[in-house]
Order: sequence, then structure tokens, then C-alpha cells
Amino acid sequence: MGANTILLITIHLEASLHQPMYYLLSLLSLLDMVLCLTVIPKVLVIFWFDLRPISFSACFLQMYIMNCFLGMESCTFMVMAYDRYIAICHPLRYPSIITDQFVVKAAIFILARNVLLTMPIPILSAKLYYCGRNVIENCICANMSVSRLSCDDVTINRFYQFGVGWTLLGSDLILIFLSYALILRAVLRLKAEGAVAKALSTCGSHFILILFFSTILLVFVLTHVAKKKVSPDVPILLNVLHHVIPAALNPVVYGVRTQEIKQGIQRLLNKIW
Repeated sequence: MGANTILLITIHLEASLHQPMYYLLSLLSLLDMVLCLTVIPKVLVIFWFDLRPISFSACFLQMYIMNCFLGMESCTFMVMAYDRYIAICHPLRYPSIITDQFVVKAAIFILARNVLLTMPIPILSAKLYYCGRNVIENCICANMSVSRLSCDDVTINRFYQFGVGWTLLGSDLILIFLSYALILRAVLRLKAEGAVAKALSTCGSHFILILFFSTILLVFVLTHVAKKKVSPDVPILLNVLHHVIPAALNPVVYGVRTQEIKQGIQRLLNKIW
């Protein structure tokens, strides 16, 4: 939370950072903060004070925000990968393609796509008939953890959850892979001394973080499907880590390792002191 807050303040106060790339980074930081505030406070209250109860409305709201904002984060990664592709593969056209209007349109697309497609997830779960013990085996209101408590058939819920998840995150991941593959091909053709190493260092760290974001989600889904063969604590741990680790690493990988942001943070700290 602290790193993302510093990043947002720095980008807001530094006029030199008022550029499309940093606007996208601000959007990513905002998404990380919302996800953390949605999940982590309740998890900490459970572990510290053993306060486990949560109302149905709060549970379904948490479920919706998690699904919606994880999809937004994945889509933001895709847009940022496209931004890096244009910057490296078509540098002369970058100012005319990646504009403030492009960022606005991308933000509207990210918002509309995920808000609309994830809306049925909590609605389908809320319409189920819960007739038994309303205690989920999770510290987070994950869709399938809640749906399994009902006495109704949850086949539609399960298919919609996985269908939307794989459609949104899968398509994003394919486009991200394609962008970085084209970036790698263009970088390997560079003749300038040190340019290849610098480009690979920057884009490599971005890609590793995105790969981690996708991999931990894939492992979580697989362990959830094969629940009988895996300890019940594993999906819970992976779910919490999936909300904490990317949010902690994003400002470091995308922000602090960027020279312009590093200089902006230094100037901000100098003003404060």
C-alpha cells in the first residue's frame, strides 16, 4: 500500500511524468490498492482477532470486486505490454499512437469489459438456496467456496466462472505473450551497444511479473479443481498470495526500476525533507 501510494503521489506531482505510460502505471497501482483493501483487512481481522463472520451482502460484494478487479489488472497488463511493444518496435509512431486519448479509451474498455462480464458471478451465487451450514472453507469469499454451501446445482456457476476467467485472462495472456515475443525479436535486431541488455532487463522483469501473476492463478484453479488430492489450506494460501505479492511487486518492478520515476521519488523526498 505504501509503495503504491508513493508511486501515485509522485506521478501526480511530477509534471514530467504526466505521460500515457505513467497514467497506465497509476491505473495499475489503483487496482492493486483496491484489491488489497478488499481482501487483506478482513484476512488480518480473522487471523488477529478471530472475527470470522461476514454478512451475505459484504461477502458477495467482496466476491464481485475480486473477480472484477483481477480481470482489470490482467487487462491493464495487456495494455502496458502493447505500450512497450509500440515504444520498442515502432518508436517513431509512439507519440501518435499512445496518446492521452488512447489511455482514456483503454481505461473505458478495461472498466466496461470487466464490470459487465463479471457481474453475473455474484448474482448467480446470490440466487442459490443456502439451506445448511453457512461456513466457507476460506478466509476470502471466493465464488466456488461460497457456491458449494448451497443445496442447489452449481454447474452453471462453475462453468460461468471458469468460462469468463479463461476467456478474459487467457486472451490477455496470449496477447501479452505475443507483444513480448515481438519485442524480443525487435530487441535482438538492435545493433546499438548496451541497448539489447537494457531492453531485455526492463521487459524481462515485466514479463516475469506478469507470468507470476498468471501462474499463481493457474495453480490456484488447478488445486481448486483437484481439491480431494490437495491440502485444503493450499488454495487458501494461494488465493491470499495472489492478492498480496503482485500488489507488492508491481510498484517495484514497474516503478522504482524506471529511471524517471526513481528521480521523481528522490525529488519528492527532497521537498519533504
